[in-house]
Amino acid sequence: MELFFVFARISAVTIGGGYVMFPLMKAEVVDGKGWISDEEMVDYYALGQSIPGIIAMNTSTLIGYRKRGALGGAVAAAGMAAPSLIVILVVAAFLAPYFDQPWLHKAFAGIRAAVVALIVMAVWQVGKKSVTSPSKAAIAIGSFLAIVALGLHPVLMILAGGLLGAILFRKEARE
Repeated sequence: MELFFVFARISAVTIGGGYVMFPLMKAEVVDGKGWISDEEMVDYYALGQSIPGIIAMNTSTLIGYRKRGALGGAVAAAGMAAPSLIVILVVAAFLAPYFDQPWLHKAFAGIRAAVVALIVMAVWQVGKKSVTSPSKAAIAIGSFLAIVALGLHPVLMILAGGLLGAILFRKEARE
């Protein structure tokens, strides 16, 4: 039950998706509960981004699985999904008639602006833990530039980063 309610609480207070959830998820499962380490959090988040599906759902499932096996993964995923399901049903039932109202568009504009700050926070926290050497910084910057300037697909950068990491950091993995 604790897994369900931790992830339901994270999901219930987060608007903006998986990137926005990172700081909250880290605060809960790493800093608060101590279920996983900082490094595991970054690894699970990276894996959650790399596999098909919703980042927050994938990451919560991995953390739940790590904590309590397959049942833990399912319960954590259910906790992550429950608040969204409830909100979607409420929005569909009560807010849909107002979607064309200017006040609602302005409210969503403000929400989107606030979400940018949460995404930047997630980038900062993941970057601090992940980019710890000049070669890792080069991979991060190179991947960013390849996506933005060259228009390469992010999946290609994930695969290239994995390949470069396997080659460049072989010695670290053996230690």
